[in-house]
Amino acid sequence: MATCAILDLHGLQALMDALRGRGYRVIGPTLRDGALVLADITSVEDLPRGIGDDQAAGHYRTRARADEALFGFAATAQSAKPALFPPDQQLWSGTRVGDGYDVSPREPEPAPVALLGIRGCDLAAITIHDTVLLGRGAIDAHYATRRDHAFLIAITCATPAGTCFCASMGTGPKPGEGADLTLTELLDPHRFLVETGTPAGEEVLAELASEPAAAADLAAAEAVVAGAVAQMGRQVQTDDLRDLLYASAESPRWNDVGERCLACTNCTMVCPTCFCTSVEDVSDLSGDVDERHRVWDSCFSMEYSRLHGGAVRTSTSARYRQWLTHKLAAWTDQFGMSGCVGCGRCITWCPAGIDLTAEVAALREDATHRETTPASAALAAPPGTGGARTRSGTTTGSATPPTPSTDR
Repeated sequence: MATCAILDLHGLQALMDALRGRGYRVIGPTLRDGALVLADITSVEDLPRGIGDDQAAGHYRTRARADEALFGFAATAQSAKPALFPPDQQLWSGTRVGDGYDVSPREPEPAPVALLGIRGCDLAAITIHDTVLLGRGAIDAHYATRRDHAFLIAITCATPAGTCFCASMGTGPKPGEGADLTLTELLDPHRFLVETGTPAGEEVLAELASEPAAAADLAAAEAVVAGAVAQMGRQVQTDDLRDLLYASAESPRWNDVGERCLACTNCTMVCPTCFCTSVEDVSDLSGDVDERHRVWDSCFSMEYSRLHGGAVRTSTSARYRQWLTHKLAAWTDQFGMSGCVGCGRCITWCPAGIDLTAEVAALREDATHRETTPASAALAAPPGTGGARTRSGTTTGSATPPTPSTDR
């Protein structure tokens, strides 16, 4: 059974000190260059006191809050993924020695990390990576090393952004299982409800000067969760997502979103669950030193699907369809869970303001329209009375339906 206790601000600092004393790099939220990011921190003063954020489709701004909350914001600009699955991982390096070659397996692994302030969505993403990178036949040794030595401190999200939909995906606002410790920030007076999740968490909490949690503290934490659910900015109907996406393979909506999408890869770069990578070989000018690196890649790049005969998905619409269908449908077949945790970053950081939840809703509307409009009636409709659906859901004057992309 989890232990529940109360820490004040001095206790939070003591927690950070205890983790650093155990050899951890403490990584937590901090304000940097106008954005809330995860970075190395050493003190409570490094946390973004009194700073909130405003997020919408293609929009991100920080703002001042009217209180002293340290975690009074939604998802940070980047998730915890880079700490456990870095964007650039050296696999090996080699140096020419005479007529031979001396190969070093890889660079030394960094110090273990303690991740402070992980939102429920990002904690769920780590759980997904545990399945994808550790739970199959070939284990990712680099991820395994970092993950085995990581200490996770999750926090209940009290102020979701306008792009958040973790409640729909079942990943928040209260974090699920997987964290060593889970915090809920409570104000008036300023304190933190701490719940243990692992023996390691119990051990660390036992070193701190804490107080037993009272019934009023537990009730206040429940109110924080309820308030966050009520503020959730987006929602998605998830009960039939897999079947909806598979049935919408030929929807004209893919062409519509393909006209707006820039294929910039922002959505996949900020996504906490995407794990596509490529390999790059580099050498110095002398040719005597070579390195191989694994780097993040994106299915929005045409090169990503290139085979011996050319790219498989040559259009942006095909690549968006691949991404969304894999994330919300095929991922379930592969790994037994959704590939989306509802963090909303793909919406916030899309320069075109494309909204995943709106695209799903549009596909659902198109599917409903197909079900309620018999094919024979659509074909027999006179010019000017039927035809292609526009972005707004109305019909154009053409009796000829749009041709969906033939790319796979």
